Amino acid sequence: MRWMGLAAKILAGAIVFFVLSIIAYLVIVPPDLLRIASNYSAKIVCSNVFLAGRDPVEVQNVDVQAGGHPILGYINVDVDEPNGVVTARFLGMFATGTAVYRPGLGCASAPTGNVEAVKQIAFENADIEQFTTPLPWPMGEHNARLDNILIDETLTGPEMRAVVVIKDGQLIGETYGSGFNAETPLIGWSMTKTVTALIMGTIFDEDFTTKTANLFPKWQRDERRGIRVQDLMSMSSGLQWNEGYGSVSDVTRMLYLEPDMAAFAASLPMDNEDLPHKFQYSSGTTVLLSKIWQEAASEGALLLPHQNLFGPLGMRSATFETDAAGTYAGSSYLYASARDWARLGQLILNKGVWRGRRLIGADYLSWMTKGADISLAPWGRPEYGNGQIWLHGPDAGVPDGIDPDEGFDFPLDTRWMLGHDGQSVAIIPSQGLVIVRMGLTPSKLGYRPQMMVSQIINALGSGLN
Repeated sequence: MRWMGLAAKILAGAIVFFVLSIIAYLVIVPPDLLRIASNYSAKIVCSNVFLAGRDPVEVQNVDVQAGGHPILGYINVDVDEPNGVVTARFLGMFATGTAVYRPGLGCASAPTGNVEAVKQIAFENADIEQFTTPLPWPMGEHNARLDNILIDETLTGPEMRAVVVIKDGQLIGETYGSGFNAETPLIGWSMTKTVTALIMGTIFDEDFTTKTANLFPKWQRDERRGIRVQDLMSMSSGLQWNEGYGSVSDVTRMLYLEPDMAAFAASLPMDNEDLPHKFQYSSGTTVLLSKIWQEAASEGALLLPHQNLFGPLGMRSATFETDAAGTYAGSSYLYASARDWARLGQLILNKGVWRGRRLIGADYLSWMTKGADISLAPWGRPEYGNGQIWLHGPDAGVPDGIDPDEGFDFPLDTRWMLGHDGQSVAIIPSQGLVIVRMGLTPSKLGYRPQMMVSQIINALGSGLN
């Protein structure tokens, strides 16, 4: 029987060695998927706590878990409010993720853990309020049919957080989810891409979009030297990119593992060298656009969005967040109230003019919102604009090759700002309408705001108040 005891000891030793090896592996070289989960959790909690004043436990249990990935349920988050630092760890011990808050610049992921370096990215005591003219929305006439639409949960959608309706420059209706109000800053996710295009329009005219020379130094050595600004703007640069979520992909690596997002995006090779390049949705190309306009603005880059855009629009709630290198995350990270998101939509509707002041050239706005031929869809017309804006609404639950707006008969001038988890701004100049819908509504739920928008158009067109 002595051999059985020896075998048991060997087995127990092997199990201990295996467990210790796994622990050592998780400590020394945690898998990228765990690091993404931790950095994502830290970033989402950080922004919602410090910008929106929300409870961190609620944010972790609701917002962080919305994606449904099982790993997120094993992330523990700690908030150090006095120091503005949020840390997250898998099982409370492994794959540490860190996010750092800076007044006016929101939170940035710190994938390397260098908190002090991230804190150095600041406005240097500049008062961004100096650029802001706080003008409230003028209130429009009450419409009972609109009220009925806004209380219909089947139209506003699951986990709706805000709906705001602007008609002819007046706020005529709004509704908010539990715990949210007219002042709550809400993340736009990819609606931020359209804002990046608008910021560029405050600096450049449409001729700049044909620029190719010296976009990025390393590109001068290979075929990437031929990429134009307009190729980046219309998502047709030909650069390799994987926009998949829920795993380790180019977009999740850029947002949660790379301290310098633009350097990562610029390092990727050409995926398609044939001309013209095909349309390929890419958050990386938008971050490259942020880098381009920030380099052009030089020392005043951090203040420029407030000076040129948010301030003149009166967007007091707006916080545009940077990465750990100081580049604005132009693909994803603008927080603003639903009313302030509506101001951006109204600026597009007004062809670049706000309160009688031109902020963006009319030719640039016309070019930006025109359909990009490179994005021709199976239904026979372009689906994406020249400048980071959609020509159709969300496609959640719609089979490939089918127009997401089919059956709704929207005016041809309808444009959409769209973002992850159910964010949208419908802009319909011919109707004088801007309709904002914000929420925490993953695409797997199949919700699309097109029915709500269609019914609002019909209700307002009926003339019944």
